[in-house]
Amino acid sequence: MAWNEPGGNNNDPWKNRGGKEQGPPDLDDVFKNLFGKFGKSGGNGGGSGKSLGGIGAGILVGLLVVIWFISGFYTIREAERGVVLRFGEYYQQVEPGLRWAPTFVDTVIPVDVQSIRDQSSSGSMLTEDENVVSVQMEMQFRVVDPFRWTFAVESPEQSLSQSLDSAIRYVVGHSKMDDVLTDGREVTRQRVWEELQAIIEPYNMGVSIIDMNFRDARPPEQVKDAFDDAIAAQEDEQRFIREAEAYAREIEPRARGQVNRMNEEAQAYKEQVTLEAQGEVARFKELLPQYEQAPQVTRERIYIETMEEVLSSTSKIMVDSKGGNNMMYLPLDKIMDRQQSTSKERSRSTLEGLQAPVTDANGRSRNSSPSSGLRGDSLREGR
Repeated sequence: MAWNEPGGNNNDPWKNRGGKEQGPPDLDDVFKNLFGKFGKSGGNGGGSGKSLGGIGAGILVGLLVVIWFISGFYTIREAERGVVLRFGEYYQQVEPGLRWAPTFVDTVIPVDVQSIRDQSSSGSMLTEDENVVSVQMEMQFRVVDPFRWTFAVESPEQSLSQSLDSAIRYVVGHSKMDDVLTDGREVTRQRVWEELQAIIEPYNMGVSIIDMNFRDARPPEQVKDAFDDAIAAQEDEQRFIREAEAYAREIEPRARGQVNRMNEEAQAYKEQVTLEAQGEVARFKELLPQYEQAPQVTRERIYIETMEEVLSSTSKIMVDSKGGNNMMYLPLDKIMDRQQSTSKERSRSTLEGLQAPVTDANGRSRNSSPSSGLRGDSLREGR
């Protein structure tokens, strides 16, 4: 029978005597009653109760010691180094692996020393020539000294960010706008790197700057189109310069070759003229004794040889009749052309005769042999 059914004597386990509407009693009262019963049983048991209490306390202390010991194990990853603090003071630095440190005594701070970290900075800055540019740069760094990274400054990442801002603003403030926006970016990047190194060196933060990237630099939006045109013009200038240099590299060897060829031709012509002059001198020296012995004969012979040499290259002949005023003109060139055209026509007719079909007595067509064709032509010519 349930405790709250009729006739159940209302045996409420929480000892509520006030009726059905009351809830369970307060937990504090329940625990007080429970500990009171244990106290009474201990008082009644005498020495046996004390021994049981001591064993329970020892077990409890042992469990606490085991839990404290187990809680002291920790692991340092391969990319990390551990900075150990004992009662808040630096104690040592530990390597990667499974380690143990007394709980509530040592505090271990793992620091990543292998990963490359990024830190960026951007903003509008005033240049040396009083122009405003928007610059965005990014720094990559790595921790090399965990102790200095942890204790050198209060917030190392914030300090690095502020140092990067200061370096960028200093360098941009001492540079001209065209240098920052166009061909001076590499110089600006290198100067920012050097300036940042100089800023963080006195703090000895335990970091190493790996690289510095110039991500973006642009003029204000109000003049962006004009600067884009200026940059495009500069790029065209560089392209034209490269094309001109390529053309110069292409045309220069050709011109040098022409110069060498002209020099060689001039040298050959010089040698030719010199040799011809020497030959003329030698011929004149040979002719001089003959002229001295027979001037008239030598003069006529030279005249005749000269006329033969001159008239040998012409196709016109002039005939002067003695004792008359008429001069005959023989157009040998036309005569020769007529003979050549006649010979061509004769050759063409001979070829056509060779290719003409011949019919025998039976009416069959056959080609005449070259000998018969030639014989027929000969017979026709004989007639």
